[in-house]
Amino acid sequence: MPPAAETKRLPLSGLRILVGRARHQAGTLSSGLRKLGADVLEIPFIEIRKPRSYRPLDSALRNLANYDWLILTSVNGVEAVWERLKKLHVGVKKLAHLQIAAIGPATKKAMENCGVRVDVVPNEYVAESVVGRLYDRVADRRVLLARAKVARDVIPRELRKLGAQVDVVEAYETVIPRASRIRLRRVLRDPERRPDVITFTSSSSVRNFVALLAEHRQNAGAYITGLKLASIGPVTSATLRELGLPVDIEAKEYTIPGLIGAILSSLNP
Repeated sequence: MPPAAETKRLPLSGLRILVGRARHQAGTLSSGLRKLGADVLEIPFIEIRKPRSYRPLDSALRNLANYDWLILTSVNGVEAVWERLKKLHVGVKKLAHLQIAAIGPATKKAMENCGVRVDVVPNEYVAESVVGRLYDRVADRRVLLARAKVARDVIPRELRKLGAQVDVVEAYETVIPRASRIRLRRVLRDPERRPDVITFTSSSSVRNFVALLAEHRQNAGAYITGLKLASIGPVTSATLRELGLPVDIEAKEYTIPGLIGAILSSLNP
């Protein structure tokens, strides 16, 4: 009987990667890394919660006829808005007159899956690029921005400078998953389970990671010594540096596939 064919070694074989996305969103990143041979650990740095009150969002959605633009900056925002539209029995036809902007391809796809066309996706998937694409299109227009409770104010601030009337409504909030605190510290201390790479997909994930280790803030360097920190893009990288953490890997395309590609590239610089 001929010997079994040698198993082909995958490009991320032998690499342990910690994924810190919210539990219900970790799948795409984790599965993409596993397909390339990585050993993936999942410890969420973020938990997505409903806002304390849907009243502002519901009021805006009941009055969509008053808006010219709808801007959504995450898949979480899309899911929250569509859940409320269903609850309020507001059909997709009520959005037909709107110009719609999505911050990136995942947000665009989520909106299209809801049966809504997307008019604008910036070349770079950050707030500044959204503003750039809308530069000459929002003067004297009314804009609805549905987003997380805590977020950068670039879009509303800059669009108002351009003459837009911007209503910002909370669609969801991100909180620190306290249950991750002990798990994260144990994994980072355990030489048998310690990751080689930690991924960060938003500024919130960075801040929450630091908060989960807050009691040992001065010794944070000891937790990550010898590890590589991988960022999805420049905004997340800026937050890492702001909090005194290094940026070893940064995606050129600010998406989950872009982050996976950057991790691959880091192995063959």
